[in-house]
Amino acid sequence: MKSINARQTHRQNSPKSLPEPNEDGILHSQKLSKNIQRYLARHKNLPFSKFMEMALYTPQLGYYSGGLPKIGKTGDFITAPEVSPIFSRCLARQAAQVLADLEEPNIIEFGAGQGTMAKDILLELNDMQLNIHRYYIVEISADLRARQKQTFEEHLPSELADKIVWLDSLPKTPISAVILANEVLDAMPFERIRIEPHQALQGFVRYDENTQKFDWDYQTITEPGLQKFANQLIKHIGKVSDLGYETEINLNLKPWLKSLSDILSMGAVFLIDYGYSRQEYYQPARVMGTLRCHYQHRAHNNPFYYPGLQDITAHVDFTAVAEEAFDSGFKVAGFTTQAHFLMGSGLLEMSFNANADIGEQIRTAQQIKTLTLPDEMGETFKAIALTKHFNQPLIGFNVRDLRHQL
Repeated sequence: MKSINARQTHRQNSPKSLPEPNEDGILHSQKLSKNIQRYLARHKNLPFSKFMEMALYTPQLGYYSGGLPKIGKTGDFITAPEVSPIFSRCLARQAAQVLADLEEPNIIEFGAGQGTMAKDILLELNDMQLNIHRYYIVEISADLRARQKQTFEEHLPSELADKIVWLDSLPKTPISAVILANEVLDAMPFERIRIEPHQALQGFVRYDENTQKFDWDYQTITEPGLQKFANQLIKHIGKVSDLGYETEINLNLKPWLKSLSDILSMGAVFLIDYGYSRQEYYQPARVMGTLRCHYQHRAHNNPFYYPGLQDITAHVDFTAVAEEAFDSGFKVAGFTTQAHFLMGSGLLEMSFNANADIGEQIRTAQQIKTLTLPDEMGETFKAIALTKHFNQPLIGFNVRDLRHQL
């Protein structure tokens, strides 16, 4: 995820060092800001999760729903499928292991970006002579759907492109499938929590009429689930300084995983994202949490900078993923780093091409370094597998399985 990759870097940029949007971008952000202000005026309170939902997903205006470039050199970040087709080819081989066991093999991909991963997966499965029934893409952005269709028209033969079906939401009836979500969990709206020496607070958002900007408004926690989480967190991190301890919790995780379990009759879910086990996520030294924003390949921690023009994310608590998945009826079938997942799924054999010229070999080597080195994407990104009625050992986790760390 590097171009150098904004989502990977831990460098913090103050808003003063970030480039200013052009006039159209500023007008776009102002329209969205007005929407958020109207919501705040009506409801009086605006939890950060609701602000994040509106900033990212408001139709036509939110970051993911608008028409601005997001991925690549002209966007704000680069994802693994854009780094190299090898990533998607490895994922296809892991998916194929499960698809071969399904009476009606389907794939469901969440948030397909520009369609690069779907395109490369379909081509790899075709080379493997594995015929799938449908490739469903759950995509709410009309702009991204258009970009995906263009990718498929340019790079897929019609017999493969015809297998693709776009959905606004999950299928209504159970289906046998492999479900894929690459860098989806990190962009789910989350709550922000602040622990102080004598109290626990929830992050809300206010609008400052003087500065004409949004800002944090921390309030006493009233929601029982959040208070329970805060109490557990206090026990874990111990005494905090007067500067406080800030972190995140994704309350959307449980209903999302339950919805996947409800529609999946047989198959597997593969989630790839950057994150940690709970022990590492909520370590006492991580006092600023993991909230990150991405704007024109720069990372910073101000989620209120030009709403609608930047990505807002947090790292994933993979222990929470495992717990909620188990409670929803899944088996947690594997957990490992992205590097080890790719190695188990055929990375090394794909990396060698005796017919490639020296320039292509160098490019491939550089792509593999980006995908696998610890200081690039190799260790920060993790892969977790959830299965239903599928009990074979999964190839992507046979090099190193880290489920004991969850």
